[in-house]
Amino acid sequence: MDIKKIREDFPILKREIRGHKLIYFDNAATTQKPLCVINAISEYYKRVNSNVHRGVHFLSDMATDSFEEARKTTKEFINASKAEEIIFVRGTTEGINLVASSFGEKFIKESDEIIISAMEHHSNIVPWQILCERKKAVLKIIPFNDKGEIIFDEFKNLLSGKTKIISLVHVSNSLGTVNPVKKIIDYAHSKNVPVLIDGAQSAQHFKIDVQELDCDFFVFSGHKIYGPTGIGILYGKEKWLEEMPPYQGGGEMIETVTFKKTTYNKLPYKFEAGTPDISGAIGLSEALKYLNRLGLANISEHEKQLLEYGTNKLMSIEGIKIFGTAKEKVSVFSFLLGNYHPYDVGVLLDKLGIALRTGTHCTIPVMDIFKIPGTVRASLCFYNTKEELDYLVENINRVKEILN
Repeated sequence: MDIKKIREDFPILKREIRGHKLIYFDNAATTQKPLCVINAISEYYKRVNSNVHRGVHFLSDMATDSFEEARKTTKEFINASKAEEIIFVRGTTEGINLVASSFGEKFIKESDEIIISAMEHHSNIVPWQILCERKKAVLKIIPFNDKGEIIFDEFKNLLSGKTKIISLVHVSNSLGTVNPVKKIIDYAHSKNVPVLIDGAQSAQHFKIDVQELDCDFFVFSGHKIYGPTGIGILYGKEKWLEEMPPYQGGGEMIETVTFKKTTYNKLPYKFEAGTPDISGAIGLSEALKYLNRLGLANISEHEKQLLEYGTNKLMSIEGIKIFGTAKEKVSVFSFLLGNYHPYDVGVLLDKLGIALRTGTHCTIPVMDIFKIPGTVRASLCFYNTKEELDYLVENINRVKEILN
C-alpha cells in the first residue's frame, strides 16, 4: 500500500497539535475518517435527507435505498448468509446489550451459566452481570496467562450442561491479543452452546467471515472501523433472531398495533425500533467499501509490520514494560514506563503532538490481574508509519528525562 497517498484521504492527519505534527495513536478508541465517509454523510444531508421505509415520495425512496444498500454492504463485508441477519444498532455496546436482554429473556433461567473471559471490555461484562442478577444466573470467567492468552483448558473446564451462552472478545482492546475464537466456537458448538463474538477491535484489522467462524452473534462499531459514531452492527444467525423477543418497542418494529395486541415486524426490523441512524449507516457503508478497496489482507500485512517494528523499538527503551505479549496480537502497545504514572507519561507525550490513551481502557479487571493502575496505550492502524513510531520512541526517552 502507498501509505503516503492513503494518508491524504484523512484530512485530520494534516493537523498540528501544540505546534507539532499530529501523531494519532488512539485508534482502538476511535479511528479517523476518510474524506469519502465525510462526503457521503454530508451528501446525504444536503441532497437526500428523509425518513426511511414508510414514505412514498422520491427522497424517502432514495433514503430507503441507501439505507438498505448499506445493510447489504455490511452483509457482504462479514459474509453473512442473509441481509436480514444484519441489525443496525448504535454500536458494539448496544449490540451486546440487545443479545443479553433479548436472548437472556428467552433462554436464561435461574442457575444457568454464562461464560465470558477475564480480558473483556466492560461492555461485555456489565450486560451479562445485569442479566445474571435479574435471572439469578451464574457468570463464569475464563482466565488468561501472563502473556495475555486465553487458557483453553480452563475454558473447557468451565463449560457444563448449564452453560447457555459464551460471549468473548475477538481482540483485546487493552492487550491486543487475538483470541482463538474459531477453536472456542467449535468446542462450544460440540456442546450445543451458542457464542457471541465482540468484534469491536477485530473487524478493522483483518477479514471477518461469520459463516466460516460459525459464530452465532457478531458485533462491531462503526467509529472503530473508519465510519461515524453512533452506528454499529449486530449480526445474528436467523434461527436465534427469530426466536428472540424484541429488544425495544416502537415504530418500524411493529407489524400491527391494537390496544389488545401488537404483532411484530419481520427480520431485521423487529430489532430496529424508531427512526434509525440513516446517515450513520450510509457513512459506515462507505467506510466498509473504502476498506475493501484497500484490501483487508494489505491492511493486515502493513499493521503486522508496524507491530514487529514497534515492539522492537519500544523494548529498546530502558525501564519499559509491555503488557500483552501474546503470539497472536494486533498493533496495540500497552505499556508502563518505569514507576511513572501512565497519566503523567500520556500528558507529556500530548504536549509533543502524540495522541494516545492512558488509564484502564474500560478493562479494570485486566489491570487488577496485573496489579497496575493502568497503562499507556498506543494503538496503530494502516495509516500509521514506522517514522511515527520512531518519533514516539524518541519522545518517550525525552519524557523519561523530564520526569527524572
